[in-house]
Amino acid sequence: MVKHKHMDLPIEGMHCASCVLSVNKTFGKIEGVEEVDADLAANKLHITVDTKKISYEEMERLVKNLGFELHTDEMTIRIQGMHCASCTMNVENFLIRLDGIFDVKADLTSQSARIRYDSSKVTLDEIDEVITSLGFELLGVEGQTEIDEEEIYQQDLKEKRNRIIVGLFFSVILMILMFSGWDPLMGIVHSINHSTGLNISSMGLLSLIVSIAPFLYVSLPILKAGINGLMHKNLNMDVMYSMGILVAYISSIFGTFGIVLDHTFMFYDSAVMLPSFLMIGRYLEARAKKRTSDSIRELIGLQPTVATAIEVDEKGEIISQKEVSIADIVIDDLLLVKPGEKIPVDGDVVGGESYVDESMINGEPIPKVKKDGEEVFAGTINQDGVLQIRAKKIGKETVLSNIIRLVEKAQSSRPPVQKFANTIVSYFIPVILTIAIVVFLIWYFVIGETLLFSLTCLISILVVACPCALGLATPTAVTVGVGRAAEYGILIKNGDTLENAGQIDVAAFDKTGTITEGKPEVDDIIPCGISDDELIRLAASVEQNSTHPIAKAIVNKSKEFALELGQTTEFENITGKGLKAILNDNEILAGNLALMQSCDVEVGGEIIDKYHELEALSKTIILIAENKSVRGILSLSDKIKANSKRAIDELHKMGVETYMLTGDNESTALNVAREVGIDNVEAGVLPENKLDIVKSTQENNTKKVLFVGDGINDAPALTQADIGVAMGNGTDIAMESGDIVVMEGDLENVVAAVQFSKKVMRRIKENIFWAFAYNTILIPIAAGVLYPTFGITFEPALAGLAMALSSVTVITLSLMLKRYVPEIKRVKN
Repeated sequence: MVKHKHMDLPIEGMHCASCVLSVNKTFGKIEGVEEVDADLAANKLHITVDTKKISYEEMERLVKNLGFELHTDEMTIRIQGMHCASCTMNVENFLIRLDGIFDVKADLTSQSARIRYDSSKVTLDEIDEVITSLGFELLGVEGQTEIDEEEIYQQDLKEKRNRIIVGLFFSVILMILMFSGWDPLMGIVHSINHSTGLNISSMGLLSLIVSIAPFLYVSLPILKAGINGLMHKNLNMDVMYSMGILVAYISSIFGTFGIVLDHTFMFYDSAVMLPSFLMIGRYLEARAKKRTSDSIRELIGLQPTVATAIEVDEKGEIISQKEVSIADIVIDDLLLVKPGEKIPVDGDVVGGESYVDESMINGEPIPKVKKDGEEVFAGTINQDGVLQIRAKKIGKETVLSNIIRLVEKAQSSRPPVQKFANTIVSYFIPVILTIAIVVFLIWYFVIGETLLFSLTCLISILVVACPCALGLATPTAVTVGVGRAAEYGILIKNGDTLENAGQIDVAAFDKTGTITEGKPEVDDIIPCGISDDELIRLAASVEQNSTHPIAKAIVNKSKEFALELGQTTEFENITGKGLKAILNDNEILAGNLALMQSCDVEVGGEIIDKYHELEALSKTIILIAENKSVRGILSLSDKIKANSKRAIDELHKMGVETYMLTGDNESTALNVAREVGIDNVEAGVLPENKLDIVKSTQENNTKKVLFVGDGINDAPALTQADIGVAMGNGTDIAMESGDIVVMEGDLENVVAAVQFSKKVMRRIKENIFWAFAYNTILIPIAAGVLYPTFGITFEPALAGLAMALSSVTVITLSLMLKRYVPEIKRVKN
C-alpha cells in the first residue's frame, strides 16, 4: 500500500477563516496526518496522510464532526478474476496510487470494488488499465453498464468445470500408466538412448506427451496470475501455487531426461492433479459465494418492472388503463395494483382497500390493511383487494432502493478485525516461502534425505499454505450476516458498526416515538350526564378545527364511533389552555382546568378528584364543558410500545445499562421508565443536552454507548454515540442519521441488531480460527515432521485437496448465518 498519500478532498460548509483554522487544528493533532491545508477559496482539503495510520472513513468522520461534508464521487466497479485475499489487496493497493482516488474497498465475495474519487482527476480508462495490468477484467460500473451476472457466473463455472474434468481425467490416466507399467515407447526410447548415449526414461517421456496439453490447459490461468504477481513485485497466492506446480512439472521433465535429477522424479500426475484440485476449490467457492449474496439478489428481484397506469374522471371512475414501464412513471401518476401484484412505487392509497405483505421491508410476516390515505412501498405485495395509488417516490428514491443501496454498501465494508487478517496475509506468503525453502535445505543438506523427498516437502508446503480461506473469512460472514439482518428490517450500515454493536456497555433511548408510540390516544372517556358518544361528538366537533396531535387523537376516536361531527363557529385557540367554539348556539369548551377557571366554569369536587387522579398517571386531561357546565373528561396518553419492556429486559440480561433521555416532564418520564424497567432517567432535556449526556456517559472512551432515537431531532446524539440507531416507520427512516436503521421502529429489533452483531463477529472469529487451523496443522505435516517417527508424508495432490477444503469450510460456516434467528425473535416465536 502507498504509505504517504496526498489528497485534494472536496470539502463543503467552510465559510470563514475560523472554519479553516478549526479544520487545520483538528487534523493537525491526528496521528498519521503529515500535512494539512484547508483551502477556503477552492473548497478543498489538501492533506498528506499515512494510509496505514488513518483511513478515509476516519477523515470523513472528523470532517462531519466539525459540521462540514466531504463531497467525493463514488462508484462501484465489477471485477472478474479475484479469488483470494491477495487479489483484493492488490486491487486496493494499486488503485489507491492513482492521483484522484481517495479510498478503495475491494470485496472478494461480490467481485467488486467501491471507489471514492475525484472524477475531474481520474478516468475509468485509467482504472481499467490498472485492473487489467493486475490480471483481472473490469466488467463495468454498477448502475451504468448492463452486466449479465448470471451469464458471467455460468460461463465462469463452465470453464472451471471443464478444466476440472480434463485435469482429473488425465491425472487418472497418468496414474494408471505409472502403476500398470505399460510402456509402448520402451523400445523406441531404448534405441534413442543406445544411439545417442542419452538417459531418457521411456515412462517419463510417455507421461510428458500425455500430460503436456492438459497441464497447460488446466494450469494456464494460475500460471498467468502468478507471472502477473511477480511482474508487479507482489508475492501472492498464485505465485506460491505456480511455484508448487512448476517445481513438480519441471522436476519431472528433468527426471525424464536425466538432467541433474534421476528417473525417480516423476510428478506428472501430481502436477496435473494440483491445479485440478485448486479448480475444484474455486468452483465450490464460486457457487458458495453466489449464495452469500442471495439476500441482495432477492431484494433486487422485488423491484417490479411494469405497472398499470390509470386515468379517472371527476367521480373517480377509471376511464382508461395501460401497462407502462417503471422507468416511465412520474410523481403523482395514478396506478392500479391488482391482487397478487407488487406495488410499483412508494405512494399513497387513493382508492380501494386491501391487505399488503410488507415483510420484505420490515420483517413482519403479518400483512397490513391499507386504505385511503395509507402509505404503501415499492416491492411489497398486494394480497386480496384492488388498490389505486398515487406515486410519491419513484426509482432510486423508494424505500426499497434505499435499502438495497445500504445493504450493498454494508456488505462491501469490513469490520476492523479484517485489518488483522490483511496484516497477516501481507506477511504470510513471504514467511511460507521462507519456511518451504528452509525445510527443503534442512532435509536435503542437513539431514541428508533424498532430493525427491525434500522436493516433495517443498511442493506440499507451497500448496497447502494458500491463504484463500483467510481472505474469505470476513467478507463472506459480513455479506451473509448483513443480508440476513435486512430480512428482519434491520439495516446495518458498515463493518465498524457490525463489530462495535456487540460490545456496547450503555443503551440510551429517546422516549417519544422510540419507547412510546409517539402519538397520543384517547384512554378514558368519563361523561357527566350524557353518553360516551355525545361527549366524544362535542369534543371532536371543536377539536377538528385544530392541527394539534391531541386534537387529531380525539377526532380519530370519533371516527371509531362513526360519529357525525357538527360545524362550529367563532372558533378560538386559547394558548396553553385549550379551545373554545360555538356549536348549535351552545358555547363549547375543551381544555385543561385553567381554561375552565378562566371561563368561570364550576368544576365539582368529584370531577376535580378524577382530574388529579389521571394527572398523577401522567396522562393529558381534557375537560369538556357546554354552556358553563362540565359534560365530562377525556384523558389521553402516549402508549408504550408493546415490545419496549421486553427489549429493555433483554438488554439487562446482556449486562447493558439503560438510560432514557427525553424532553418530556419528569413525572411522565419516571412513569414510563418504571413501566419498562429503564435504569436511569434524564427528563426535560433538549437535543443538544442529549449530545452532552452521551458524551459524559462515554467517559473518555471507556464505555461504548448505543443511542436510539427517531433519527431527526436526535441527530446530534445519534452522531456522537458509538452506535446510533435510527427508528424508522417505513416512510422517513432517517437513513443518514444512524449507524443502524430499524425499519419498523420496534425496540425488539434494536436488541436483534446487537445479537446479529455478536453472532456475525463470533462467526468471523471462527472462520479465521479454521483458516489458521488448516495451515497450523497441515504445514508441519507437509514439512515432514511425522516422517521420522511414523513414516508419514503429505503428497502434493493431497495438499491441494486440503487447501480447497479449507476455503469450502469457511464459506459453509458463513452460509449457516442464513438460518440464524436472533434470540429475542426465537423467544417471541
